[in-house]
Order: sequence, then C-alpha cells, then structure tokens
Amino acid sequence: MTVLIDPPVWPAHGTHFSHLVSDVSLLELRAFARAAGVPDRAFDLDHYDVAAARHDELVAAGAVPVAGMELARRLVASGLRISGAERAGSKRAPMLARWDASCPTTPGRTAGEGAGEAAREAAGEVAWHAVGEALDERWREPHRTYHTAFHLFTALEALDTLLSDAAASGAPVPGDVAWHARVALWFHDAVHDGSTPADEEASAALARELLAPLTGVAPRSAAEIARLVLVTAAHDPDPGDLAGSLVSDADLAVLGGTPAAYARYTHQVRAEYAHVPDPLFRRGRAQVLGGLLAAGDLFRTPWGKARWHDDATSNLGAELRDLAGPA
Repeated sequence: MTVLIDPPVWPAHGTHFSHLVSDVSLLELRAFARAAGVPDRAFDLDHYDVAAARHDELVAAGAVPVAGMELARRLVASGLRISGAERAGSKRAPMLARWDASCPTTPGRTAGEGAGEAAREAAGEVAWHAVGEALDERWREPHRTYHTAFHLFTALEALDTLLSDAAASGAPVPGDVAWHARVALWFHDAVHDGSTPADEEASAALARELLAPLTGVAPRSAAEIARLVLVTAAHDPDPGDLAGSLVSDADLAVLGGTPAAYARYTHQVRAEYAHVPDPLFRRGRAQVLGGLLAAGDLFRTPWGKARWHDDATSNLGAELRDLAGPA
C-alpha cells in the first residue's frame, strides 16, 4: 500500500487541509479512505481533501507523510493526476456556463416579438439554468470516480471535436442534431448506480421529467433526447442515426486516448466499483470490453473512426490481456 499525505497547509472552511493520494491506484486510495472513515464527499477527482485534525490519525492508519512537492511529483508519476487545465474545465462554473450556452434558442423555441415574449424567454432561461444546476449536482455525487463531471466535460469536448471535424470535412452536422446530442450527453449518466441498462433508463426518464415542463423545449425534442440517452446503454445506434452516433462516439472517446490517459480511465472505473470483488470485476469488465470489440465498429461516425478507432482497439486489447493475466 502506498497512500501518501502532505502537511495540512491548504486553508479552507476555517481550518487547513491535507491531500491524501495513492501513487498506485485509485482503488487502493478509496479502500484506505473508507476504512479510515474519510467520507466519499472528500474525494476530488484524484485525491481526498482531509482536515488538519485528521492528519496524524491517518498517518497512524498507514498513510505515509511526505512534503507537498513530493506528493505532487509522485501523483504525476503515477499517471492518476487530473491536470490543472482538465480540473478547471470540469469545475461547476464553467460547466454551468456550457449548459447555459445551450439554452434552446433554436430547437423548440419560437422567436417572438414584444416585451411579453422577451419576459417568457427570460423565464425560460432561468428554468433552463435550474435544470443545469440539478444535473451538475448529480454528476458530482460522492460515490462517483469515473462517471463524474470530468467525464461529462471530456464527452462534451469530444462532441465539439466531432462537430468541428464534420464541418472541416464539408459535411456539417445540422444544428438541431448537434443540440440534441449535446443535451443528451448532460443526461446520459445523470443517474448512475452502476447498473446497465437500468441507469440509462432512469437517466432517460429524468430527461423526460426535467425537460417536459420547459417552455423552450418542444415535446419532440424531449423525446429525442431521452431516446439518445438510451443509445448509451449498448452504444449500438442504427445506421443513419447521426445524433445517436455522435452521442455514442463522444461517450466512448475516452477509449481512444493515449495509453496513459486510458490507464487513468481504467483506474477511475475500478475505483467506482470498489465494492465489487476483484475476480468478479475482472470477469465483468472483460465481458464488456469483449462485447465492444465483437460489435465491430467502436465508433459510428466517420470522424470518430478516423480519430479514435485504432488507438481504442489497441487500448482495449491491452486491457483484455491484463484482465486475463494474474490478479
């Protein structure tokens, strides 16, 4: 076990905080934290924030005290660190700004004239923002280590990349299709208890529930967004389903990352299922990865295939070999 803790020098909430990290695995870190009574809500993507009053107790429980610079160096070397730029992009304020920017001024909203219409549109923006706040809270639930606001951020970034590539290829994605895909990504793992397809079904139901009362969202749009959420259960959109293909590709883009980024992703997934015994997790994970490879095309848009297919196939194959080896 290599769990590290630095001195409590970070001021917040009337005290000072230490960082608790592992330079081996997030699963090890989560197991140590839970055994020591550190709540899941103290986890922040790659570390736990722990108050000064607990520092000595955690050292006594086995955490190795190191200087702050040493802790940072070893976290970076482990490959588990979330960079400052990545962390900044997935913070609450920029994420809500992204959500607000997608307020439906085109799909479902009728441009009107006069003060009455302007007031209704302003009220619609307030209601839209409230839905974004509710979704953001869900993505930050403390039991998550992979299906976090960081995953949502990277999926939205991947969608932007796909849309940019489509435009550069001379085949821009229609605005309503892009909008439906973007909003569906916000909902696609809004409910996450670790059960497929129940999570996707519950997330789709949440989309219908939260979008239906919004005057700016047409019923057909709410239904389409719920449908797109369900696509992420099997990642098998029908041929010709451009919106479904965009959502599926953006959600799976992490598979086509660099080997280091992919390894970090696997640690995040394993820690999220810390309650599952290792042999059972390895079998289940191998079945999921084998199913993805057996399905043929991991990515359904031409832009996703060009960007991520080869790296994703290599990453999945390497992980499957690791899963088949000794625990």
